[in-house]
Amino acid sequence: MPLLQIDHLKKYFKNIKAVDDVSFCVEKGDILGLLGPNGAGKSTTISMIATLLAPDSGTIRYKGQDILKEPKSIQQSLGLVPQEIALYPSLSGRENLIFWGKAYGLGGNALSKRIDAVSGIIGITDRLGDKVKKYSGGMKRRLNIGAALLHEPEFIIMDEPTVGIDPQSRNHILDTVKALARDGATIIYTSHYMEEVETLCSRVCIMDYGHIIAAGTKEEITSSLGGQFEISVKLGKEDKALSEKLGALGCVSAISMEEAEIRIAAKAEDASAKAILKVIAASDADLVSFDIEKATLETVFLNLTGRALRD
Repeated sequence: MPLLQIDHLKKYFKNIKAVDDVSFCVEKGDILGLLGPNGAGKSTTISMIATLLAPDSGTIRYKGQDILKEPKSIQQSLGLVPQEIALYPSLSGRENLIFWGKAYGLGGNALSKRIDAVSGIIGITDRLGDKVKKYSGGMKRRLNIGAALLHEPEFIIMDEPTVGIDPQSRNHILDTVKALARDGATIIYTSHYMEEVETLCSRVCIMDYGHIIAAGTKEEITSSLGGQFEISVKLGKEDKALSEKLGALGCVSAISMEEAEIRIAAKAEDASAKAILKVIAASDADLVSFDIEKATLETVFLNLTGRALRD
């Protein structure tokens, strides 16, 4: 039995189908990547899993129990790291952890020990006495994670935990996620950063417009493209006319452009590269770089939706 089983989940806001017939499961010990652009339905989905939002229809079962009928079955085991920072800026880091620890029912020596342990995990021990308003964005993100770990949850949901932070804090957060998984936690990790999901996750669900459009291991998802490649064409400036010409090639299955970079999902590596380079040369475009790599999760998304993940 999966730790978490979601079947035919739906949530509509007026005419917007935020989550539209979504089904997936999470096995104990997995890091499941819930991947998709902003507005795909990721945050709405995890809000329903965390019992913060009621679905219009569908079922969510945690350890076999229907959490819509028995919300405490998941609430006591769950650590939720929200996308929005849930901290009090006028309090110190330690005071924030004390506040959230008491909210989880902790106190006394038990809470002190957990604060010491958690601050070590997230790497802010030497800054616990400072007020949160003096923290960098990355430090706030780390403390946000720490608050969710105080009660030693066995199931953790992290909603876009690295948005808008510096590379050092981002790497520390990724290392923290790996360490939690090694210690036995089960994790849902939502992101629109493809490289994070490829680095962390054992299984992946790709969402777009409220639907799951691909699911499985990374290998299963990328192998579904049957040997396609992704080609990145970087130009000195944006060139929509060139993008249209490349998109008309028979070897190109999908194409997107973001500023001066054109990303192409293509078949037959050598033949595709030659055909694409021939069009670029004929257009007199300002070519900066031309890179080819095997199909990635980004290629899958491009192929299924006709756009790059962060378009």
